[in-house]
Amino acid sequence: MKNWNILLASVLFCSCITYCHAGDGDAPGESKKTYKNPVINYSLPDPTIIKANDGYFYLYATEDIRNLPIHRSKNLVDWEEIGTAFTKETRPTFEPKGGLWAPDINFINGQYVLYYSMSVWGGEWTCGIGVATADKPEGPFTDRGPMFRSNTINVQNSIDQYYIEDNGKKYLFWGSFHGIYGIELSDDGLSVREGAEKKQVAGTAYEGTYIHKKGGYYYLFASIGSCCDGLKSTYTTVVGRSKNLFGPYTDKQGNPMLENHHEVLIHGNDAFVGTGHNSEIVEDAKGNDWIFYHAVSKANPTGRVLMMDQVRWQNGWPVVTGTSPSLEAEAPVF
Repeated sequence: MKNWNILLASVLFCSCITYCHAGDGDAPGESKKTYKNPVINYSLPDPTIIKANDGYFYLYATEDIRNLPIHRSKNLVDWEEIGTAFTKETRPTFEPKGGLWAPDINFINGQYVLYYSMSVWGGEWTCGIGVATADKPEGPFTDRGPMFRSNTINVQNSIDQYYIEDNGKKYLFWGSFHGIYGIELSDDGLSVREGAEKKQVAGTAYEGTYIHKKGGYYYLFASIGSCCDGLKSTYTTVVGRSKNLFGPYTDKQGNPMLENHHEVLIHGNDAFVGTGHNSEIVEDAKGNDWIFYHAVSKANPTGRVLMMDQVRWQNGWPVVTGTSPSLEAEAPVF
């Protein structure tokens, strides 16, 4: 009987890790009054998120869980792992020994389109960006192969892509510490438009691009510093803005991101370091904006855990309270 009680307690504890880590026993999917960072206390770097027609938010991350992990939630706080985008048999192969990094999920022309980076660490001229499609956000995803590689598009370290539609056209932005670039895509979003030319929009300090349009401005979010040095990581989330998609992006004083000027959105604090590579901004039922990113927890420094904070807008600029991760805060409302 004693062993049975221990087993039962273990099962209940493991279930709570999946569903109750931020909610003190509330049922999965219910709105919470508060939440705690990290939202998920295991490694989910470089998050990307989308809300599907089934009412769930789906979150994808770099493959510290092999083949690109997929999680879902109805309230942005309670997440369950539901599988991976690929399997051993279906994973992309254009970089045979490469890892799958920095996914970017989108819904384009009636299907889910997942852009991904594939690279071997340090292989900055052989890496590239590929694309896969699925009928459902949980997959299965079918790989459509590479869109381009660093040595074919002549941009060193071509990773960390972000897709955006603007004025009826489709674009991809990408880059990692060798300039941030953008280029127009085909109508289906699965290839570069024939004859399109890349244009640089930000300098060599940045990677992890995300562009958000609000109030007549385009906001270019990016990360600076080192992502992956454990507790020595210096990753920091920064932002600039422009009246035009292709820039010029500037800081508050009008200094250009092409010359590596920006505003700091999120830096480390006493609990977390390496705060970077943010997701898309998502909105809750009250119209509040939320952003996911990863960080290294000083209490659990294995990997890069999933973080969430509210983004507020002051004088036309995004801000996070304290310019650093919250420990406990008011939760999104659904």
